[in-house]
Amino acid sequence: MNITLTTPAMLFPAISLLLLAYTNRFVTLASIIRNFEDSSDSTHKQIANLRKRIQLIKRMQESGVASFFLCVLSMLAIYLNYQLAGSWIFGVSLILLLWSLWLSVAEIRISVEALDVHLQSLNIQTNKKK
Repeated sequence: MNITLTTPAMLFPAISLLLLAYTNRFVTLASIIRNFEDSSDSTHKQIANLRKRIQLIKRMQESGVASFFLCVLSMLAIYLNYQLAGSWIFGVSLILLLWSLWLSVAEIRISVEALDVHLQSLNIQTNKKK
């Protein structure tokens, strides 16, 4: 399959926006961790959850950056008339992008678990007040 130089270039905006979204997630979690108060029974669950999410975001960013890197490398290979190598590198870039997106879904699921833990702690406090 022959791809042109513009095919990998079309991924640039998408990968850049993904990396920006991942960075925003990381910054939000960093803020939560810095402002974390040790005042509830669910503290250990919340800390474990935050650690999992930070690790996932790190892997999401790494695979996104690797995808971006390989995308540029495939463009270079295509520019230098190494069509087959450029196509294969671009394919690997797409696989890394898919992996990054899959990790994003996993992080979203863990985020929902964190909200459930928080809601459970609110229910406990409500029941104690009654």
